[in-house]
Amino acid sequence: MSSIIIDEHPLLEVKDLKKYYPFKQGLFSKETGYVRAVDGLSFSVKRGETLGIVGESGCGKSTAGQMILQLLEPTEGEVWFDQRKLSGLDSNEIRKVRRDLQVIFQDPYASLNPRMKIEDIIAEPLRIHGVSNKDQLRNTVIELMEVVGLSEHQMNRYPHEFSGGQRQRVGIARALALKPKLIVCDEAVSALDVSIQAQILNLLKKLQKEYQLTYIFIAHGLATVKFISERIAVMYLGKIVELAHRDELFSNPKHPYTQSLLSAIPVSHPKEKKERIILQGDLPNPANPPGGCSFHTRCPIAKDICRSQTPQFEINVSGHGVACHFAI
Repeated sequence: MSSIIIDEHPLLEVKDLKKYYPFKQGLFSKETGYVRAVDGLSFSVKRGETLGIVGESGCGKSTAGQMILQLLEPTEGEVWFDQRKLSGLDSNEIRKVRRDLQVIFQDPYASLNPRMKIEDIIAEPLRIHGVSNKDQLRNTVIELMEVVGLSEHQMNRYPHEFSGGQRQRVGIARALALKPKLIVCDEAVSALDVSIQAQILNLLKKLQKEYQLTYIFIAHGLATVKFISERIAVMYLGKIVELAHRDELFSNPKHPYTQSLLSAIPVSHPKEKKERIILQGDLPNPANPPGGCSFHTRCPIAKDICRSQTPQFEINVSGHGVACHFAI
């Protein structure tokens, strides 16, 4: 797959990233194959940008995010952050890099220690990295809480005393504590009510301007990703099948899978009609992916060439990339 370079020195570059999980069978637990969770991702993200990554459950979105954060070691490929190759760094070097790489998790309750007070949860990364002394720590925590819309009097409460949206604000404050350059938002709003989702998305956009943040925003729904992202990558079975600027993707989707996802977005007016593209069948088994184009088993326009040849990821002059034999 071609690497998508946005500027001369992007903040993040991912080059042919793969993650295969071997599985074993039989009496002697012999390796008989691999689950291809991520199967060759290449993209870059410039400073201050938000790249949305969208796709069905099991397509490899979160696994890709974990490899970027160095929480998972890739089977193949490279991750470059701020012109530095992360693969092969020792634990001390990775620890330093992690100050600039933070994450906001999907479940705002499971990601917070129920036995710790909010003050300690937000202060924890500052203590671990030793970037704030005891005198400054409390003031820093108060400032972070105010930035995300919480108040000082809530510092001594525990996570179970907060609503889902408030807990996610705590998670955002914790991610901001070390003043990172890149934050991976891994389904950061999918567990919240729709009205709360809007509040958190607006907060993330506001913080991006104030702190010059770069986001990778992982989600299921294209409507959510559209609101916050400049560019959107659509993943299917471990690969990016289409990547384009937000407006270009919504106005001119080229891949049949992207077209199907867009057709599933509810219309805003009861009299408005939209043709629904229904995909047949389920997501194929990543341990035994189809030959040729991985989408051909569900594609409404698949031909013989789709079953025998893997389409190349081609990028046009406007930066719109797609992997499809019949993309126009």
